[in-house]
Amino acid sequence: MTDGIYILANDVVFDHLVALLNSLEVNGAKNIPVCIIPYDNRMKKVQVEIATRPHVTLFENTDSIIFWEDFATQVWKTHAKAQKVWQAKGWKPVQCLEMHQKLCCFDGPFDKFIYFDADTLLMGSLDYIYQKLDDFDWVANDFQYKSDLNYIFDLSSPKLPQILNFDELQSHTFCAGWFASKPGVFNRNNCSQLLEKLTSGEAEIMSLRGADQSLLNYLVARSNISFYNFAYHQPALVTGNHWSSQFEVIDYVLYDKGRRLTYLHYMSISAAKFTRLCAGEDVEIPYREVFLHYRYLNSPETQPKLAPPNLLVRLGRNLKTWGSQKVNNFQFKLRNFWDR
Repeated sequence: MTDGIYILANDVVFDHLVALLNSLEVNGAKNIPVCIIPYDNRMKKVQVEIATRPHVTLFENTDSIIFWEDFATQVWKTHAKAQKVWQAKGWKPVQCLEMHQKLCCFDGPFDKFIYFDADTLLMGSLDYIYQKLDDFDWVANDFQYKSDLNYIFDLSSPKLPQILNFDELQSHTFCAGWFASKPGVFNRNNCSQLLEKLTSGEAEIMSLRGADQSLLNYLVARSNISFYNFAYHQPALVTGNHWSSQFEVIDYVLYDKGRRLTYLHYMSISAAKFTRLCAGEDVEIPYREVFLHYRYLNSPETQPKLAPPNLLVRLGRNLKTWGSQKVNNFQFKLRNFWDR
């Protein structure tokens, strides 16, 4: 049995990818093979980096890439609302089509795998995730279920409660940027059946806010496969993973109330900000020193010295800090008032 890791990446997220690969090596996944799924054909820097890492390979199954791209295209082209909204904005017929290529991990070589978006850093061991895959087909570890369900499904669709068990839906949602599963969970046979359902009108229950995330959540829910989310079933024992949370930093590892994180996800922060940071610009990014540590772990001498921000930037940051302090002070006084 081979445990593995998949990462969707290209040269645009090169700095992210290097940081993630370095974090895997030093935080518990050194001996786990990694396969990079190409986001698109901008892969020159990625290929050079892969050549220096013997445990990292490139996903080269073009049949799989073509299949999943075609699958996603057929699905979203039958989503009338999506086509109307995306066309009005002048977007492509399928928004973020390349993100759907993470589905290629179901055709890969690993017997059990964990998928990472490139904008992630590993903080701790993955052993417990792989072990859970002995009992479940799908494993998540995030608090997406606490978010607005409209990010995943279109709650205004009258078909939604007819198609899926609405009472279980909230507890079975997950972030598509990090999950664990096994090859063949979605295959040519069951996907043919799912595609027929989707193109017959069921696609309309998917939200437009994150195309690949909506589709993946639909596939898992509609297939009724065994599902386990550590964050839902063991919330008292599980850490957060989103950059917006307040974590303690010890030796470039993040802790949530004394518990070591499994991973940190920089979702929704543009890759351009990290590129500017790695070019020496003083860009404000949460846990910036942690990211830079892993990005330049193997070549600390190349880490750029950040240029000091100009007066306007410093003023803006000071005002932001002052505003946050005012809000925190008000909330503190309000809590004290109601606690009396």
